[in-house]
Order: sequence, then structure tokens, then C-alpha cells
Amino acid sequence: MKKLITSIFACFALIILFSFDAQAQEALKQKPSPLGMVTYTFEDTYVKVTYGRPHLRGREAFTETAELAPLGKIWRTGANEATEITVTDEIKMAGETVPAGTYSVFTIPGAKSWTIILNKDVGQWGAYKYDEEQDLVKFEVPVNKSDEMYEPFTIRFDQSGGEVSMQMIWANTMVSIPIEF
Repeated sequence: MKKLITSIFACFALIILFSFDAQAQEALKQKPSPLGMVTYTFEDTYVKVTYGRPHLRGREAFTETAELAPLGKIWRTGANEATEITVTDEIKMAGETVPAGTYSVFTIPGAKSWTIILNKDVGQWGAYKYDEEQDLVKFEVPVNKSDEMYEPFTIRFDQSGGEVSMQMIWANTMVSIPIEF
């Protein structure tokens, strides 16, 4: 009888062990709009941008009827949660003073220029609860064409000619925000 109970217990333990092993082997599925993060450091100042990276996947962006980021409408500047920028010391973006802190980044894409908005309300999902009263700074930057086609929305820092800029690029559209440290 003791051997029977031991055998049943051993079989039960093996079943549990193999069921955990089977679950551990399942591949994680990549999100349709994976998380992106880009950083830049100048002396003691650190800038970090965290954003969702939507892909075009045959859809249009930056037209009046676009499914993604239509012209003239507030956009979370990426996918999922609103894009956030963190700065550890005061900087200037397009001439506007940005104190140390973390801010949501919203944009209003336009055909010739974009409105860039840094908003004090962080942790938002999309732009559904965007509150203009929480805006820290709001400024315009011109639209440029990218030399390359970008399938995923991309934010990057560019340092050329002794100047630093934060670039937002998608499809063949690019905006560049000058940064002063």
C-alpha cells in the first residue's frame, strides 16, 4: 500500500512538473507597438524619452484622413501610453525653458509644422484625457522630409554641427526639435 501511495504521489509530482515546463516553453508574443526608449547625456544633464513604437503596416499617417496621427488633431506621439520625456536639469527645447522633471509629450501634426506640447499630467493612456490646462510649454517646429522611409515611429537624438536635436520620424516625415543644455 505504501508503494502504491508513493507511486501515485510521484506520478502527480511529474504531471505538475511537466505542466510548468510546458508553460515555460511558450514564446512571448511581441506587442504590435513595442516600447521604445532613447536617451541623451550632456555633461550632468540626462534626457530620456519613453514611447510606444507603432508601425505603419500599410496604413497612412499624417494626412487629414489618416488612421494614424491625422493632421490637425492631438496625438499621443506614439502608441499606447502617452510618450514621456524626463530631464534631470533645465534645458531649452526650441527656445522654450523646460525645468527638470517628467512630462507627457503630445503633438498636433500639420502639413508644414507640428505643435509640440509638454504636459505636466503623466501616466496617461493615449490622448483621451489630454488637459490643455496642464501644458508646460507649447511650440511649433517645421516639418521636413526624411531621406529614408521609416516603418516604425522613431524618436532619436541627433548631434551634428555642434547642435543637438530630438527628431521624430515616421513614414517619410520628420520634425526636429533643437535642444540647448
